[in-house]
Amino acid sequence: MTDPREEFLAGERPDDVALFLADSYVSDDRLERFGERVEDGIVIVVDGESGRNAFQAATDMEAMQFAKSAMDLEGAIDDDLADGTCPDATEGEEHAVQFVFAFAEEQNEDVGGIYAEGDVVHAYAQCTCGTAYSDRWNATNA
Repeated sequence: MTDPREEFLAGERPDDVALFLADSYVSDDRLERFGERVEDGIVIVVDGESGRNAFQAATDMEAMQFAKSAMDLEGAIDDDLADGTCPDATEGEEHAVQFVFAFAEEQNEDVGGIYAEGDVVHAYAQCTCGTAYSDRWNATNA
């Protein structure tokens, strides 16, 4: 496997972070050098420190503070990291993910729950409406 995003989602890059930046939020063609073009933006997988710095540069927010604020509200973030469903969305309203910050945590049987089942991906998203939310799931260990 040589696709950084696939490796990250499989739990094979626990020291890295993944970022999704929507084209509507950050329009910079230079980002394509660092990540993978997806339908509505770029997904970047890089080492943790570089990723947190890139997140702050792109969003003007500290990554772990953002994650802490987003973890208070659960939503659905697609397992490809490039989309999600805002928990504040109501029928007829337009909601879209502006950005996602994600990291993987290695399996930890002592913690129990999904952590005992395998590596866990933690993802935090910001919607165009301003709502920050989180999701987590077991890595896809392909």
